[in-house]
Amino acid sequence: MAKSEALEKLKLASTDSATDSVESCLDCLLKALANNNTEASVKIQEMGILPLLPTLLNPQSSCTPKVANIIAEVAKNEFMRSPCVEAGLIPPLIQLLNSTDQEVLLQTGRALGNICYDSHEGRSAVDLAGGAQIVAEHIKSLYQNTEPENEKLLTVFCGMLMNYSNDNDSLQAQLINMGVIPTLVKLLGIHSHNTALTEMCLIAFGNLAELESSKEQFASTNIAEELVRLFQKQTEHEKKEMIFEVLAPLAENDVIKLQLVEAGLVECLLEVVAQTLKTASDLMVLLLLGDESMQKLFEGGKGSVFQRVLSWIPSHNHQLQLAGALAIANFARNDGNCIHMVDTGIVQKLLELLDRHVEEGNVTVQHAALSALRNLAIPVVNKSKMLSAGVADVVLKFLQSEMPPVQFKLLGTLRMLIDTQAEAADQLGTNGKLVERLVEWCEAKDHAGVMGESNRLLSALIRHSKSKVRHVCITVIQGGGVKHLVTMATSEHMIMQNEALVALGLIAALDLGKTEKDFVGASLVSVLHKLLSDERSAPEIKYNSMILICAVMGSEPLHKEVQSLEFIDVVSKLRAHENKTVSHQASLTEQRLTAQS
Repeated sequence: MAKSEALEKLKLASTDSATDSVESCLDCLLKALANNNTEASVKIQEMGILPLLPTLLNPQSSCTPKVANIIAEVAKNEFMRSPCVEAGLIPPLIQLLNSTDQEVLLQTGRALGNICYDSHEGRSAVDLAGGAQIVAEHIKSLYQNTEPENEKLLTVFCGMLMNYSNDNDSLQAQLINMGVIPTLVKLLGIHSHNTALTEMCLIAFGNLAELESSKEQFASTNIAEELVRLFQKQTEHEKKEMIFEVLAPLAENDVIKLQLVEAGLVECLLEVVAQTLKTASDLMVLLLLGDESMQKLFEGGKGSVFQRVLSWIPSHNHQLQLAGALAIANFARNDGNCIHMVDTGIVQKLLELLDRHVEEGNVTVQHAALSALRNLAIPVVNKSKMLSAGVADVVLKFLQSEMPPVQFKLLGTLRMLIDTQAEAADQLGTNGKLVERLVEWCEAKDHAGVMGESNRLLSALIRHSKSKVRHVCITVIQGGGVKHLVTMATSEHMIMQNEALVALGLIAALDLGKTEKDFVGASLVSVLHKLLSDERSAPEIKYNSMILICAVMGSEPLHKEVQSLEFIDVVSKLRAHENKTVSHQASLTEQRLTAQS
């Protein structure tokens, strides 16, 4: 029977009750769709067949599965989905979901799933008719049945819900509220042997896991155990990647982080990382971002995971080196871990790694290793040990780096190392090349982090040096650093303002003559006037500003500037300040100003 003839006969038969005639027409259409789906679909649309199909979707008719199958095949074409909705096919299809006939349910699920695929109209119509709720209930009632025909039906129903909610937050939220997540997790556990159903579950999880509201529901299930078990079974890289895509959004949740660690995910990932699979190492480092999961893996420095991570640092593989250095940086997030790691010789491993990356090195490895050293240098007891190990000397080898992330970590590491370490501050503060580079980076306006850290290190070199503090001040003055410290005093961050003022106070007290021109050129007196006049300035800012005013009074040009700005009015008001240290310093400063006026 020709296609057009079959369509004409179907038109006539649909108004008749001749089931045999209808059935033969349907068979012909299915054959035509199998042969050339697009061409046959166009013909069906042109001849106005779609509006006839709702009457044929009769739950009692033996033709119904074939009609639903035709709709499923037609709806594979994007241009046919809206016409399917407009022809009124959704309500009778939804009614068929109440059938007990497996073939009817299978073809109906396919038809609805295909109509919903990337179709707003299809999804809206199914939503309006309450189709998703019925399908979700079917999955809940069928998920324990492992018969092949039932697994086929479950695959179709999971696919239908996936097409219905894909990339649509409100429909995904609707499914979450229906409680599909716990059902799908149980389904995954029971049917993990079925590849098609497992893949459909994973895609559904991937969609739902992006929604923040899903995380709590996932956390209340044994999703971690099921995914880890499934991961262990996989031999194909593509399948592992599918599981990773679900794990990554789930691992952002702290409760699930810990569940994944307890389920043995990190041990699985270690095997994969050994094969340099980047996605796995990224996920493993993500798991370490959770405080509880990180501490569980550290196990007082005796954890097998932690020990394995250490073995990656000397590796010749950049991916392993990177993962190892990042892992150490994450383990180094509390003092106890840092002290233990420094005492067990990790610093030497990191220094050897950095030495291998000085010339034409891998920037991401440099950045990760410097991050680890910076974190390890935070506890006071570690500083002198790390300095003795030669950390500062190795870090200085990267002074010529043009990469802002490396510059930023280099500066942070040096600043942490010299905190309270006078000898190191003396040595680095008199290093002309270092100070020259810091002054250069103080002007890196495109990189606020580098600029801020350079200023802070410049100030720290002065504040922490002792026996050579005057030499350090001279090195900073000669290197052109004073103007940057004055600018730093105007920072929006109080801690940076204060660090700048203390450093400038020391410069003024030790070598006012050499720095007089720089102070005038940088409008220091004007800056101090603003800081003292600003009611928002913290007490320590006001206090250190007044100390600095007193220190610069020994310079004639600076003294004149102080007089011209009428500091005495601002200072006299501060005598009534609620902070006693500030009010006392205001009295002393007022006396000094009055005596020298």
